[in-house]
Amino acid sequence: MTDMDDTQETDFGRDALTGEPDGEMSLLIVDDDTPFLRRIARAMETRGFAIETAETVAEGIEKAKARPPKYAVVDLRLEDGTGLDVIAAIREAREDTRIVVLTGYGNIATAVTAVKLGALDYLAKPADADDIVHALTQAPGEKVDPPENPMSADRVRWEHIQRVYEMCDRNVSETARRLNMHRRTLQRILAKRAPR
Repeated sequence: MTDMDDTQETDFGRDALTGEPDGEMSLLIVDDDTPFLRRIARAMETRGFAIETAETVAEGIEKAKARPPKYAVVDLRLEDGTGLDVIAAIREAREDTRIVVLTGYGNIATAVTAVKLGALDYLAKPADADDIVHALTQAPGEKVDPPENPMSADRVRWEHIQRVYEMCDRNVSETARRLNMHRRTLQRILAKRAPR
């Protein structure tokens, strides 16, 4: 194998002349969780995708407009706004982009909105790279297999409480009021570890 062959292998998914992501294997990942973003980017790159990453809504929109990707993985809740804005920008730039929405908190209303804007699927974090690839490449109308180890009802409840607690800036009294529960009950729940 020559040096030229090595270069072609390492640059799979990139244009040979410009080094920019190839239009047919380009993947834009937008997530504000930096460790998760890096892990997914590495995993997707090993699967042959040419990766572009963004950590904010503004950066995601900018990259989507500059080089519309063939595939996109967008976190729904970002530090500076909602991933729905990024999805809309991607759709404006390229209608055939296959988009998967990720989120740490599942919500039926936002899932419906994401799908109406053009997302193919809606996955809960932490999503596995194989699940993301399957969601991005599934045939139209193909149903996703149910997860082998879905979250328990106790875990879903705990995740919801944690989300509201964070939305209330970790204020126990405000969180208890919004969840319509006694403050001491909430404190006991927050003191425990997450259920499996």
